[in-house]
Amino acid sequence: MHSETVDYAVDGQPFSGYLAYDDSIGAKRPGILVLHEWWGHNEFVREQADKLAAMGYTAFALDLFGTGKQADNPADAAELMNTAINTPGAIEARFRAALEWLQQNDSVDQSRIAAQGYCFGGAVALNMARMGLDLQGVVSFHGNLSSEIRMTPGTIKTEIQVYTGGADDMIPAEQVAAFVEEMQTAGVKFELTSYPGVKHGFTNPAATERGEKFGIPLAYSEAAATDAWNGAAAFYKKLFGMQC
Repeated sequence: MHSETVDYAVDGQPFSGYLAYDDSIGAKRPGILVLHEWWGHNEFVREQADKLAAMGYTAFALDLFGTGKQADNPADAAELMNTAINTPGAIEARFRAALEWLQQNDSVDQSRIAAQGYCFGGAVALNMARMGLDLQGVVSFHGNLSSEIRMTPGTIKTEIQVYTGGADDMIPAEQVAAFVEEMQTAGVKFELTSYPGVKHGFTNPAATERGEKFGIPLAYSEAAATDAWNGAAAFYKKLFGMQC
């Protein structure tokens, strides 16, 4: 298994991503972009990339904040996220730079690219699909489902999967219902799975401790995390026509 830190620049600023793939596979394979939570590009997102690489994909965990910009508390995380969001065009430029880098990697079939994100990263991945970027599939794990970006009906070819917690205070039922209506109106092929009693951040084993430490409604759910991962794996296998 090959893995490496990848240093690159976007608009003159330094960013550090993480590339992982099985170098025993000779043929080009699908590439999957992995988008981090509001905590920044950390070990968790790299572990997700490693898991995808073990399944036969080339995974690139990109960096949406900049080299070394991580947070260990909600206040700093919110500042990092809001700075990126409020910088005009920054999120799209950073995503596109990572997408182009992955497409150009020698191990990747550039016609077969997907993106999966967690929390903030899940919302970004969905927005990139809304904007019509060249992605075959997008998977969002407990990502925000609302957006000011509106789809033009009939123009989005990306297939979408969403996994959300039924007790997620940050993504209430009204937001879920509005997302379903948005996707149906736009004619998007999508699936949404909601886990009863499951809170925000359920895929990350650190969520419960963080929630208790900072008094925020986060909690890990091993059952939901496992089911969501298996669902995404099946989605990619079907989407890309993988045999393994």
